[in-house]
Amino acid sequence: MRTNVQEKILSGHKIGGLVLFLVIALYILAIPGVAFGAASGMGIISVISVIWLCGGWILLCGLKVLKPNEALVLTLFGKYVGTLKGDGFFWVNPFCTAFNPASGTKLGQSGDVAMNNSIVSLTTAGTAANAEAYNKKISLKVMTLSNSRQKVNDVLGNPVEVAVAVMWRVVDTAKAVFEVDNFKEYLSLQCDTAVRNVVKVYPYDVTDNVDTTGDGISDDGSLRGSTEVVANRIKEEIQSKVVSAGLEIVDARITYLAYAPEIAAAMLQRQQASAVVDARKLIVDGAVGMVELALERLNEKNTVVLDEERKAAMVSNLLVVLCGNHDAQPVVNSGSLY
Repeated sequence: MRTNVQEKILSGHKIGGLVLFLVIALYILAIPGVAFGAASGMGIISVISVIWLCGGWILLCGLKVLKPNEALVLTLFGKYVGTLKGDGFFWVNPFCTAFNPASGTKLGQSGDVAMNNSIVSLTTAGTAANAEAYNKKISLKVMTLSNSRQKVNDVLGNPVEVAVAVMWRVVDTAKAVFEVDNFKEYLSLQCDTAVRNVVKVYPYDVTDNVDTTGDGISDDGSLRGSTEVVANRIKEEIQSKVVSAGLEIVDARITYLAYAPEIAAAMLQRQQASAVVDARKLIVDGAVGMVELALERLNEKNTVVLDEERKAAMVSNLLVVLCGNHDAQPVVNSGSLY
């Protein structure tokens, strides 16, 4: 039967300095204690001193050092005993072991750097234990996961390449360690799934008769024009999946967005053609307005009286000049219009 593990913060364990001082002091006393017990005939003192010299170092295995925004999940013979949080010098049961199944996972994200195993320990006996504990620490800082580009089909079936950067952090160490097998890999998988689920709802560019909100009404949502909206939907999608793993999604941002290479050239031509058509519409609208203004001014001033045939010729000539791609060549008419 599956049971949910509740996070338990260990308090009152910030006594690492005191324990270290006592261990060193007892070692200093144990060395002359062996000789004193043998000389005075009190064998019990010699036995206790020898036992301490042989096994007193075990207490040093319980020394833990944490920096700000670090945590250590401790288990004792497989049972969860609690989590150390906060910076300081701690001492716990030396038989407790740190547990973090994601400690060796490298996803190319912030914080996933190779840990330095050659940590300078306070004693030679505690070096291996401290190095092992350091590797098992869980960072509580805001981390950035930048997954590789994904090829996803948008709502129109066009292949699109998308990359997303997700800012996240661990808020419940017990859930992160015990509820999922590896919380880093789990987060990475949920990011990929969320991107696919959200991107397939939107077209790359604004398209008619497409409903991206699910309200049954077509809108102008698109991947290229509604980047913030899409990113927020991706964030909400990921958060709904990773809350059971004790993770919080702080933010999500689209870092790369483009058509897939196999259709990029065709889509570029389509965009260029659309831009040319829009530009031509603007030019024609402006030219028609200028022709209308010219005819009105000529009629108002009675500069020249033109019949319908001459007006049509004038309109044709003006439109050719105004809408043409090249500069018009002037022609001087030395005769009469009639």
